[in-house]
Parts: sequence; structure tokens; C-alpha cells
Amino acid sequence: MQRRWILPTAGNEITAGIASELGIPGAFTGVFASLFHARGFSTTEELSLFLDPKLASLKAPEEIAGIGEATARLHSAIDSRERITLYGDYDVDGVSSVTILCRYLRAAGGIVECFIPDRAAEGYGLSTPGLTRCLAETRPELVVAVDCGTNSRAEALRLRDAGCDLVVLDHHEPDTENVADLCAALVNPKFGSDFHYLCSAGIAFKLCHAMQKARPVKGLDLRDYLDLVAVGTVADIVPLVDENRIVVRAGLRQLERSRWPGLQALLQVSGASAPYEPSDIGFKIGPRINAAGRLGSAHEALALLLSDDCGEAERIAGRLDGQNRERQAVERNVTREAEEWVEAHFDPKRHASIVAGHRNWHQGVVGIVASRVSRRWHRPTLIIGFDDTGAGKGSGRSIEGLPLVEALGRCSELLDTFGGHDMAAGLSLRESRLEELREHFERAARELLSEEDLVPRLRLDAELDLGSADEEWLENQDRLAPFGTANAQPVLFSRGVSPLTTPKVLKEKHLRLDLRSAGGRRQAIWFNGALDELPRPPWDVAFTVNRNTWQGRDEAQIQIIAVRSSVADAS
Repeated sequence: MQRRWILPTAGNEITAGIASELGIPGAFTGVFASLFHARGFSTTEELSLFLDPKLASLKAPEEIAGIGEATARLHSAIDSRERITLYGDYDVDGVSSVTILCRYLRAAGGIVECFIPDRAAEGYGLSTPGLTRCLAETRPELVVAVDCGTNSRAEALRLRDAGCDLVVLDHHEPDTENVADLCAALVNPKFGSDFHYLCSAGIAFKLCHAMQKARPVKGLDLRDYLDLVAVGTVADIVPLVDENRIVVRAGLRQLERSRWPGLQALLQVSGASAPYEPSDIGFKIGPRINAAGRLGSAHEALALLLSDDCGEAERIAGRLDGQNRERQAVERNVTREAEEWVEAHFDPKRHASIVAGHRNWHQGVVGIVASRVSRRWHRPTLIIGFDDTGAGKGSGRSIEGLPLVEALGRCSELLDTFGGHDMAAGLSLRESRLEELREHFERAARELLSEEDLVPRLRLDAELDLGSADEEWLENQDRLAPFGTANAQPVLFSRGVSPLTTPKVLKEKHLRLDLRSAGGRRQAIWFNGALDELPRPPWDVAFTVNRNTWQGRDEAQIQIIAVRSSVADAS
């Protein structure tokens, strides 16, 4: 779909002065003034903290409600030699969170077992089928629900009736009827005024920090856990702001010297190379951890991250790599079928949402497919896979302007279960209710979204001539990293750009372009650019500047995002 270009607001004297004071070269001062202005910075102090995030800036973990109670209950369990079971989720955040807590609690002397439900048979979170098997297999005296449990009242009541205490560490949106009155501690930043951006890996790390402050474990260095925190944080696509930004930057450095054989093996099998970036987690490490839970049992991914044996870790990582290739094939098939359905049934002029479901769409990949469909068509999207009995499990992805959990709440009478965040959620329902859900969800989308929300927008951060998009720019851009949600890599644009030669088509869909601008001649790559018709030059070009390492040398690579005719309307 054609996107509306949103040009940036120019920086002001304050941000220009800050850029100069912080040592930004004069050629880039105006560009960085725009970037700083767009990110809301107005003082040198706050910007200095942003550009140089330090672990010493982390706030006291006790500021998160419930952490004091959780710390006391876990120390009591360790002292009393109680059996502790960590009940996690099967995605990367869940697995990495359980790994962090398990390693810490065992180091602190705890008797710890780990349990992750089967995605297909037991569903998401602290479910009744999952809890039944957990109680039978691990016989816990204390259950710590990780990355789930906030709203699981029926399961919390069952644990209480069984004489088993519950501690919840979670970051999902709470209902009015949650488990706060039924557990020993509920740690969920959504109940407070701060730390809303944390995922469960971040919450687990904060709890370990609180426990370490209260009763230090001799010889244990919490910095060793930062690579696991970074993996969970980046993979869960939470905002890279405040403390998330601090721990991810430190965690990426820690990843280069990780002491965990499982992460070392994943880096090797995925072909990632230092210095690591969030994209290495998002596209290489994360998918291989996720593959276990999507197609089989996430316990194998957990076993990998908990292993201290290099040989065992290499064998498990190899199996996960194979599962990831299998997952990619399944995902391609489901994506193709979903796109065929959308093209046959969806009209962007009439529909504000997409709801697609089918028998035997693999429930382990519906979230990935929903992301792809939503991104392509710029609509809130639900993709649901139904089994032979008509039971369906699906995932939703949203667009700016539509809080997904609220929209699903307006369809709650049709759903067996649902939950998640504003931008991503899970749900279950019977196949017989699919058409009703499609109608109700469309109505909710129409009520929550404006016509303007339905027009995809390309937000540009600053204007930079292509000729200046060089290695010096990269060095200064690196000061803004790591990039991710809420701290995106700068999207730049250059005016009056002309092609010097006919674009070269690569792999039938990508373009390599030789371009000329006022500042000089540069080459660029445009992924999937061959699928669009190029306008008449000269062009305005939207792009990012990425680091391309080749034979030990770093080069600036221009990646085209969009092209329009230079005579197009300014917005």
C-alpha cells in the first residue's frame, strides 16, 4: 500500500546547541538536532544519559510493586527447602525469564524445577491443563508463574486449594479480576506508574537484583545474566527505552563474552558475528529459540539455555536450527494461503480489519503470519488455526491507534480466552464462531480507528543528502543505538536523486541502484523494490544507513525504504 510521507520537524536552537556540545560534527548538527527534537530531548543531561546508558543508572528494584514480597517469599522457600516450580511461557521471553530465575535460585540454594506448557495441548499461560500436568510432575510447594498468570484466577484458586503458594512475575495487561488477592506476590509493572516497558526477562532480572541486594550469593555476578535479559527483551519487541535500553546495550556487549554454552552454540549455528546488534537476536537467536515451542516442546530450548555442557549445547542448538528451517517452510505455506484468502476477500476501501482462519493452519506460526499480513495491508489482523475438532487458537497484531486487547474485549462473548498487549495478543475460539468474530472485530476496529489511522504512514526523521551517508555518519548514528521499538533506527530522506544506470534486479525482487544526488554518487539496495513500479525521476528517496562488514572492513550501506517523484506533494 502507498504510504503517506510525514516529513520531520526541524530541530531548534536548543537541540542544535546540544548536538554541537556533545561533539556531533558540524555536517551532521542539523540532522541530529532534528533527531533529538523528534525524540523529545531538551537538555544536555537527559541526552547524555540516553547516549551513554550506564548500569549504575538502574533504579532500585524495590520500586516495582510486589518485588519486596516476592523476594521475601522466595528466600523463605530457599531456607525451608521447599520445592519451587517455575511455570513459564513457550516464547523467547518466557524461556529466557525462566532461565534467569532458575540459574539464580539454584545458585542461591533453591530446589528448583522448571515447567513450560505444551503449546498445542495445553495452550498459553497458567492454564488448567498445563497446571494439572505441572502439579503431577513437579509436586511444587511454591509455583512462580513467569510471563503469565496475572489474570489466572481459576488456576490460582486451584493452587490455594492444593496448599501451594503462588508468586506471579508478568507484564501482560491485568483484568479487573486478577490474582492479586490469591497469591503471595504479584509483580506486574502494569499496576504501577513506572517500568511499564519491562518484559518478563527484565522483571526476572529486577527480582534477582532485589534478592542479591537482600542476601548476596557469594561469587555471583548479575552482569553475567544481561545477555539473557537482552535476548528476552529484544525478542519480545518491547520498547527500547529507559532501563530496557540500558540492559540491552550492556547485554549485547555481554553476549560477546557469554558464559552460557547455549547462547554460544546459538550464535555459532546462526552465523551471527560480533559486534552483536538487536537484529542478531531478532532474526537469528530468537527464531531458533521460538522454533522449539512453535513446532515441538519449548523444553528443548530451555534445556539449551540451562545447559553447562558445550557438547550438549551444540547438539541441541543443531536440532533447534533444523526445527527453525522446518518452521520457516510451514510459515511460508501458511503465509501464502493467508495472503490468497486476503486478496480474495479483503477490500482496503471497505474493511478496517482482517480476520482469517483455516483448518490445519499450524497454530505455532499464526503470530508470525499475522505480523506479515498486518504489515503488508496496514490493518489490525487476526490469524487463527483450527484443529480437526474445530478448536481454534490464533494471534493478533495491531496498528497504531487500535489497542488490541480492548478490541478483543468487545468480542469477548465469542472467545474462549484472550489476552496480551495493545499491539499483540492471543485468542482461542470455536470454528463455528469465526464469521461472528470477523463481524464483531470489524465493528470494533471501525469504532476505535479513524480513516486517517487506516492510511499507512512513513515517518521520516531527518533530511540527509545521500552523499553524506558514509562511514562517518555511521559512527555518529551508533551513538543512538541499540535500535528497536520506540527507539527506531533513523529513517532519512534525500531530495532530487537520480539513477545513473538502469536498476539491477537481484533474485527477481530486489534492486541494486547506482544513484546521484547533490552530494555525490552512491550505491543502494532496495529489498523487494522490483515489486513496485518506479516513478519518473528525479526522486525523493527514504532510506536507512546500515553497517555492512566485508573482509574485516565496515562500510556504510544505503537501504532504500521508499521512493517517490520529487514533484510529489510534500506530505
